[in-house]
Amino acid sequence: MEQPISPFKTKRGIARLLAACRNTCDGLAWAWRSEAAFRQEIVVIALASLLALLLPVSGIQKLALIGVLVLVLIVEIINSAIEAIVDRISLDRHPLSKVAKDMGSAAVALTLLLAVSTWAVVLYSRYL
Repeated sequence: MEQPISPFKTKRGIARLLAACRNTCDGLAWAWRSEAAFRQEIVVIALASLLALLLPVSGIQKLALIGVLVLVLIVEIINSAIEAIVDRISLDRHPLSKVAKDMGSAAVALTLLLAVSTWAVVLYSRYL
């Protein structure tokens, strides 16, 4: 049985790549405009990334310090997408809507914990 094809999946080659880049920019712009947590994380991550580049640690440690910060942004964007989908389905309060939003929030919290832990381990191993 043949599966229906989404009309959004009809682009190929360079047109698909350009559309994907446009969608990426739209997603980042929406996150910046609509999500205070995203804006706050961008500021902290920009400053922390600069600090990571200046620290006298190895290249792989710099990559770990910055990479874990980028992971925080990735999970924050996924969390925002989950919230948007739940809100698109219904703005009514529902136990499963709460579960979805709480789990997205938990994913962000765990990623922040990973970021703090990574920074602590790298700094601790360097300075103690």
